Amino acid sequence: AASSPPLPAAVTCTAPVNMAVIKYWGKRDNELILPINSSLSVTLHQDQLKATTTVAVSRAFQEDRLWLNGEEADAGQPRLQACLREVRRLARKRRSGAEDADAPGLSYKVHVASENNFPTAAGLASSAAGYACLVSALARLYGVQGELSAVARRGSGSACRSMLGGFVQWQRGERADGEDSVALQVAPETHWPELRVLVLVVSAEKKPVGSTAGMQTSVETSPLLKHRAEALVPERVALMARHIRERDFEAFGQLAMRDSNQFHATCLDTFPPIFYLNEVSRRIIALVHRYNGHHGPQPHPTTPAPCPVPRGLRWGVLARSRDGALPPPTPPLCPQPGPGPQLLDDPSQHLLGPDGLPLFPAAAAPWPV
Repeated sequence: AASSPPLPAAVTCTAPVNMAVIKYWGKRDNELILPINSSLSVTLHQDQLKATTTVAVSRAFQEDRLWLNGEEADAGQPRLQACLREVRRLARKRRSGAEDADAPGLSYKVHVASENNFPTAAGLASSAAGYACLVSALARLYGVQGELSAVARRGSGSACRSMLGGFVQWQRGERADGEDSVALQVAPETHWPELRVLVLVVSAEKKPVGSTAGMQTSVETSPLLKHRAEALVPERVALMARHIRERDFEAFGQLAMRDSNQFHATCLDTFPPIFYLNEVSRRIIALVHRYNGHHGPQPHPTTPAPCPVPRGLRWGVLARSRDGALPPPTPPLCPQPGPGPQLLDDPSQHLLGPDGLPLFPAAAAPWPV
C-alpha cells in the first residue's frame, strides 16, 4: 500500500488589534512601509478583538495558498510574500549563520488560514492584527526569535505595533533600509489595567477609501500632513508617552482627541478629500463633549471593573467608524490593554486540517493529539 503523505508542520497564533492614539498616516517608502512620522498605540485585549492564524508547511504542498475568513485569497500578494521571505531569511541566518544557506522545510510551500472575530477593513486594524499574527506564527514555525516588528511592518505598517502588548511606539526611524523603524513598548499592559477603550462599531462596511491609497494621496496633496509630521507629531509622541507613564487620563484623553481631530483634518485637506467620519460618528463626538462638559474634569478610575460607567470620555479613543448604514444595536466592545501575540498549543484549534486545507465544523478531520 502506498504510504500516506507526511503531516504538515503547523502552528497557530492569535494577535491583537491596536488603537492608535497618535496616528500613523503617510509613508516615505511604500515598498518597505516606512512612515513619515512616529506613532503610538494601545494594544487591545484579545478576549474581544483578535486575529487567529494557522500556518503549515509540507513537502506535499504544491503551491502557497491563503484563506481569509474562510475565502481563498491570493497568496502571491507582495506584502505577504515579503513577510514570508524575511522570516525565512532570518531562519536561514539563525540555523547556519549564512543568510543564503538552505535549511530543511524552508523551501516547502506554505498554507495560511486566518480569521478575525471583527469586521475586516472597517477601521479596526484588521491588517495590523492579521500580519502580526502571520509573522508570529511563521516565526514559531521556523524557530525565529528576537525583534520581529520590522518584519510585520512589511505586511502592514501598524502591524509592527501589534507585535507588542500594552502601550507601543512605532519609531519613524532615519535609515533608508528601515532597520531602525521598529516598535518599542512604552509600558506593559499591566501598567494601566483600569483603562478601558470603548469601541462603538457604527458600520461594518469596508472603508470607502483604503488606507494605502488614502495615505499616498494625502502625502502627495496635503500641506497640512507635512506640517503635522515634521512640526507637531514628535512633541505629541513624547507627551503621550509621558501621560501614559504617569497614568494621567485627562491629559492622555485630550491629546488623543486632538490628534484624532487633526488626522481627520488632514483627510479633508487631501485632494480629493477623504471622508472617514459619518453622521453617527459626529453625533458620538458631540455626545462625548457634552458628557465631559457636564461632568467636568474627571480622575481616571482607580479600580478595574468590567466596562465601568465612564468617569471621563475621550472620543479620540472611543469612536471608530466608516461610511455606511448603522448596524443593529449591539453591546459596545470595552477591552482593556492586553498582551501581544499568543501561541495556541492545542492542535484542535488549528484552522487547517492534516491535509493543509481549511477546517470547517461540518467536515472537520481532527489532528492527532
